[in-house]
Amino acid sequence: MAEKKRETKQTVDYTDDFPRFTPEMKKEYTILIPDMLPWHFDLLVHVMRREGYRVDRLQNDSRAVIDEGLKHVHNDTCYPALCVIGQYLDALKSGKYDPEKTAVLITQSGGGCRASNYVPLIRKALKAEFPKVPVLSLNFAGLEKGNGLELNLKFLLKLAYSIFYGDLIMSFFNQTKPYEKTEGDSAAARVQCVEQMKRALDDGSYRKLRKNINYLLDAFSAVPVVREEKVKVGIVGEIYVKYSPLGNSHLEDFLLSENCEPVVPALMDFVLYCVVNNLNDAKFYGHKSLATPVFRIVYRWLYGKQKKIIRMTEKHGRYEPLHDFERLRRCADKVINQGVKMGEGWLIPAEMAALAETGTENIVCAQPFGCLPNHIAGKGAVRALKALYERENIVPVDYDPSATRVNQENRIKLMLATARENLRMKKTAMQPDSRPLD
Repeated sequence: MAEKKRETKQTVDYTDDFPRFTPEMKKEYTILIPDMLPWHFDLLVHVMRREGYRVDRLQNDSRAVIDEGLKHVHNDTCYPALCVIGQYLDALKSGKYDPEKTAVLITQSGGGCRASNYVPLIRKALKAEFPKVPVLSLNFAGLEKGNGLELNLKFLLKLAYSIFYGDLIMSFFNQTKPYEKTEGDSAAARVQCVEQMKRALDDGSYRKLRKNINYLLDAFSAVPVVREEKVKVGIVGEIYVKYSPLGNSHLEDFLLSENCEPVVPALMDFVLYCVVNNLNDAKFYGHKSLATPVFRIVYRWLYGKQKKIIRMTEKHGRYEPLHDFERLRRCADKVINQGVKMGEGWLIPAEMAALAETGTENIVCAQPFGCLPNHIAGKGAVRALKALYERENIVPVDYDPSATRVNQENRIKLMLATARENLRMKKTAMQPDSRPLD
């Protein structure tokens, strides 16, 4: 028994009763990441592979994943945690991966919610069946020191540009797909754009923002479309269920099948939200640190790039640009204080207000059942938002293991019935009066 324990210690570094991922494992271990944003993560995985990591983005998406999560996570725990842990365990049990040479990766934003507490939950679940699988953390808040990825400036720059390009691909696709003349043209343009951005990340031209944005604009603009007005539906809420097809029962696909245009806010807005919250900590609560000036520099750089992207999109004229983050902050101030930052906090009402101001009055507020921050900052802000934007049509939808997809979609269909009636009335009001003159 003692010999076996010594043999294990040579391959896996155990600290605090759980295995740690060491630099030596980089070449041999496969790192699994959950599927939250398929097209963004395709670019992010590509960057990590070029850095020497062996990475797989999990695509197992079935009820079996949820059931696997339920075996190891209490059903009162955050639904995204259940989905992520279920994906890991389902993948490890599939036989595709060697548990002796596999690790899992999770991002952490450092908030007081699941963003800080996922790692212990994942470790506890893995310990029951796969005790040798290490858990890595990708975070910028000083969490899980010594058990994360090796980060350098070039790696971080590539991650940032990958998010910017992923946001544009997602936005341009959603603004093209509902109107395409030939089924599949938009999907082909999306694949083409992802592959081109991968090449840009490989040859170093990823920093040529103007060139790459023009490429994306031209690729999607080349798709023949039918010009007609359709119901636009914004998607806001807790970050995982807002983006993940597994977490939101394929919400974007459902809206497209209902002949609607999904409008999904940018992932970079959440990144900027996390950065600004560190600055707000110093402003509102006096929590200054040596990192505060660094966060200020990072914010200015990221926001500067965002402004450039917005200007180029506006100049092109075909597509609605992404939200300006400073505008989002002003929208938040109309509804809630920016000191409310637990979970997605003030970002949710800010996005709902910005969507209303840019012509998307119909909104699905996706939230895990029992997620207190989202129920307060999301569902709790609906009344104030409707007082500001009279025609705003918001439906909060809970996502949890016991919620059926049929019930979720039926709630959304009720919202869409109102949305279609509002659109019909708008079109009627815009038509010239054809009655004969007296």
